[in-house]
Amino acid sequence: MEAILALEDGRVFRGRGGGAPGERFGEVVFNTSLSGYQEILTDPSYAGQIVILTYPHIGNYGTNPLDCEAARPYAEGLVVRELSQLASNWRSEKDTSAFLAQYGVPVISDIDTRALVLHLRNHGAMRGVISTTDLDAENLVRKVKASPSMVGLDLASTVTSPTRYDWAEPSAHLSGEHGNAPPARFRVVAYDFGIKQNILRRLVDVGCHVMVVPAKTSARDVLALKPDGVFLSNGPGDPEPLEYAARNVRDLAGRVPVFGICLGHQIIGLALGGKTYKLKFGHHGGNHPVLNLETRKVEITAQNHGFAVDPDSLKASEVILTHKNLNDDTLEGLRHRTMPLFSVQYHPEASPGPHDSAYLFEQFVKMMNEFKKEG
Repeated sequence: MEAILALEDGRVFRGRGGGAPGERFGEVVFNTSLSGYQEILTDPSYAGQIVILTYPHIGNYGTNPLDCEAARPYAEGLVVRELSQLASNWRSEKDTSAFLAQYGVPVISDIDTRALVLHLRNHGAMRGVISTTDLDAENLVRKVKASPSMVGLDLASTVTSPTRYDWAEPSAHLSGEHGNAPPARFRVVAYDFGIKQNILRRLVDVGCHVMVVPAKTSARDVLALKPDGVFLSNGPGDPEPLEYAARNVRDLAGRVPVFGICLGHQIIGLALGGKTYKLKFGHHGGNHPVLNLETRKVEITAQNHGFAVDPDSLKASEVILTHKNLNDDTLEGLRHRTMPLFSVQYHPEASPGPHDSAYLFEQFVKMMNEFKKEG
């Protein structure tokens, strides 16, 4: 099956089709992780995006239900150098192409992904399309130019759960058996802007019972649940249109401990009067160095974001900057000077890793415990 990847600037790549036949549009971004392709593809933060994996050989260990971050893939499409048709892993239940075909996600392989990534690094992430049905390159470029831009898109409200639900499942061993979670000492309400299941597992691992609520749940309704803490999840799209979420954070701040990750971090920045901006090609991968400005320790982190909080837009009298990216000095973490509120731009729940930043879940528990004692 022939396939085409066309970019909005007219650059076209021809290759072999896999996954599902069809045509899908999205912002084209690249991820530098060596493993974890199933977690990437099922991360709701990738809604609206076509993902290039820079590691050249993808699919060799197949897919299995335990490694999913959501009930289905959210990426619009996958771009790889080579897609393995043979899965060699005792945990695998389905090869990667068949897994994506089940959910209508197309793949293009057998292209020069190095050239493609260099193009995006130099010119920035841009809109694109994968098609196995329309092989007219000029026509595809016209379609791409007419497709929506990521800037200004509220995708969180499209991927969020429509209803509340409870989560009490801890992390699992490779065998699939779940570990013994500690007693649930804290009740956490988690806003679902596109939440990853491994975040929920990590919260349970540190003694939390979690109730997940839709993205537009009001602060009043959250407080009525009498939480010990509120968690703001990761998610896709532009944070700026999420004024409803920033307003809820302003209403919750100081009344209950708040912890945000990724999009949750950006929402906290907006709630505190800050601004966000679009990165040239974003941070997507499992090896980004971050400096903890308070401990001076370096953490290797997993990241997935195309927007960042402008540190100069935050009030130094209210906010302490806690982490920065050592590749480009962008803001990676903050906390409020007086209120129990903190956030990070990266993913401490990283699956399959790294796990340098897992301590942040313990930090959230400590904050909730201290707030309880003060109350």
